[in-house]
Amino acid sequence: MGGRREEILDAALAIADEHGLEAVSMRALADRIGVTPMALYRHVKDKAALLDGMVGRLLAALLPSDTAEDQAWDERLGALAHACRKVTQHHPWAAHLLFSRPAVTPDAVRAVDIIYTALIEAGVPEPEVPRLERLISTFVIGFAASEASGRFTPGALDPRSRRGRLPDSDLPGHSKLKPWLDLPVDLTAEFEADLDDIRRLVEAAARRQD
Repeated sequence: MGGRREEILDAALAIADEHGLEAVSMRALADRIGVTPMALYRHVKDKAALLDGMVGRLLAALLPSDTAEDQAWDERLGALAHACRKVTQHHPWAAHLLFSRPAVTPDAVRAVDIIYTALIEAGVPEPEVPRLERLISTFVIGFAASEASGRFTPGALDPRSRRGRLPDSDLPGHSKLKPWLDLPVDLTAEFEADLDDIRRLVEAAARRQD
């Protein structure tokens, strides 16, 4: 039964890759694997369970190997963040799905637990750990979603700079930053800088209990 479920999830991922997440339906999935829609329900009880299974399958790719246990807490967080970004680069629709579904599958819960244990190891007070996990997860998935959707698309002219060309009195912040808004965006460097800032935030949270 497990093998059939994996086949179903693989087919759902393929449909999303080819036609977008909105094309994933029980009927489309049944057509893809050559069964009746009713036959799917023995393995996936409904569309919500299918989406949760897809999230779990995506997050399974983020889980580290056993050798990662030797890494420091910040290295484990960084590896998870980079893996999430890589998944959404390969599956641009995935960021929306990761944002919209709760962590309910075993792989999804394990991914969250990696962040929990890293924060605990960093010395963050336990009551603060869930909040910081949400902050980190929201940043990583949000960055990946913005990149996948084209919101961070680099080019000769950043969309933010066009807003900065409005009258100074309307957007003084944009006007003041105008020399920097047209610069090409190195998203990888920006992602690394953001992760460094998150590491410092975690270290500051840990110091608050000293």
